[in-house]
Amino acid sequence: MPAHPTPATPSPSTHSSSTAPELPELDVARDLLALLADTTTEPRPDTQLEALTLAVAADLPVLLWGEPGIGKTAALTQLAEALELPLTTVIASVHEPSDFSGLPVVGDDPAGQGVPLAPPDWAVRLVRAGRGLLFLDELSTAPPAVQAALLRLVLERRIGALRLPPGVRIVAAANPRSSAADGWELSPPLANRFVHLQWVHDHEVVVRGLGGTWPRATLPRLDPRRLPDAVDFARRAVCGLLTARPELVHRLPSGEGRRGGPWPSPRSWESTLRLVAFATAADVSRDVLSLLVRGTVGDGPGLELLASVDRMDLPDPETLLADPAAADLPRRGDLRQAVLDGVVDAVRRRPGRDRWDAAWALLVRAAETGAPDLVVVPATTLASLRREDWDVPPSIERLTGVVALSRRADRADRTAAGAGARR
Repeated sequence: MPAHPTPATPSPSTHSSSTAPELPELDVARDLLALLADTTTEPRPDTQLEALTLAVAADLPVLLWGEPGIGKTAALTQLAEALELPLTTVIASVHEPSDFSGLPVVGDDPAGQGVPLAPPDWAVRLVRAGRGLLFLDELSTAPPAVQAALLRLVLERRIGALRLPPGVRIVAAANPRSSAADGWELSPPLANRFVHLQWVHDHEVVVRGLGGTWPRATLPRLDPRRLPDAVDFARRAVCGLLTARPELVHRLPSGEGRRGGPWPSPRSWESTLRLVAFATAADVSRDVLSLLVRGTVGDGPGLELLASVDRMDLPDPETLLADPAAADLPRRGDLRQAVLDGVVDAVRRRPGRDRWDAAWALLVRAAETGAPDLVVVPATTLASLRREDWDVPPSIERLTGVVALSRRADRADRTAAGAGARR
């Protein structure tokens, strides 16, 4: 008799994954992973995180530059959770240009109705949600054609026939070309649409975060009472600088690498004006404002704007000359020096005995309330403005020691420098 074949025993691979029992070891592993992911946040000063949240509040596209593994993606994930915004991550380098400009869809009557451009599914989800954080990752590895397609998304917030709602914010991340996988330089038109922030790690933040506590990302608190004044201040700051320095209105960098970063243009100055207004209304630190303006128009123009902003609130020299005893001088040395120089210049332009005496009284007050060496140059210049019929005020005697000591110290420095050079 022929032998009956033995029924084959089903192998483990023939069972569906849904019916296979999960190993107890994986249950324990999942518990351990959950404990590792259980972290908390705390209010902690963080200049770059504060700059990021202010730019997000101002509804400006932000580009985070940093080496791989520095924590850019983690920062965006934590930011979305803190702001309770759904996070949509799009890896720019793995998409085609049509994924951002829209895919053509042929209808029943293309000759009469045209060919509409259909948006991708992630854009549809953002529009349905009405709010969210769109994270464009690996931007520096996107080829030029994809970067060109991103221009309309970043500036006009349009993808195909859809327009992203106002509740959606755009943040991108990129690695420097030297450390990016098949990296490209960012095109100047795309770079000029972003606020560029250099993302670096803080040793204390990393150590404390790995211990389970990360800084908390919060939107800046805008004072409703300061909004009109903040707008006026921002307009005066930007327009005042560009009036004095018209060549800064538009200056495309000559080097290809620098064109992929921040540079001044009417578009980026408009963004800068918005950032100054938001920073003023939120009363953020000067360090935060510095990161933002230099990340929008570049280091040189940004530093010039900061210097101009510092001088906007300096007291009027004529007010100081009218009542030197009540003068409230800036504490920062460079600003105090600028005020004293302005006072001496006001006396030079409109000389008078009473004004000359008032300037000396002001220099004495400056020497008594701050660094005495700051009055040396203004005092020397003011002394040269004396007319023959002007008596020397008694207050000068109180500055004689300061000026003499400063000059001796300066001569000592020069002597030491000369001896070092001869060696």
